Amino acid sequence: MSPSRVSPVRGEIEVVEHAALSGGVWRSAARFAVQELEPVFAGHYPGFPIFPGVCVVECAHRGALATKPAEIAGLRFAALGSARFVSAVLPGDVLDIALEWRREAAGLRVAAKVATGRGKAASARLHYTEESS
Repeated sequence: MSPSRVSPVRGEIEVVEHAALSGGVWRSAARFAVQELEPVFAGHYPGFPIFPGVCVVECAHRGALATKPAEIAGLRFAALGSARFVSAVLPGDVLDIALEWRREAAGLRVAAKVATGRGKAASARLHYTEESS
C-alpha cells in the first residue's frame, strides 16, 4: 500500500542520506517539499494554510522508514515519545529532517529534528520495534 493511501501527506520523501553509524549512533537525513496542493490545507486553516503538526510528525516517520539502517530488516512504529512544534510550516516550505537512531531495550529510538528555511520547526522522538525479514 502506498503512503498516500494511509497518510494525510501526499508528497514524497526525498532521501538525503541513508543511516550511517558513527560513535554508536546512526545518523540519516531526509527532505520533504510541502506542496500547496496537499489536501490538508483545505481545512487547516482556510485563508491561512498551516501544515498540521501531525503531518510534520508523519514526514519524520516516513523519513525514518526511508533512511533506516541497512542492517535492520524492518521497522514497526511503536510510539510517539514526544513532539514539540516551535514554528509554523507553510505551503512551499521544504522540511529538512535530521534523524538520530539509538538502540534501546524495546527496539529503536529515533530523535527527529525538523527545520525549514526559517529555522527550527519541530522535534519528535519516535520509537520503533524491529521486524524480522
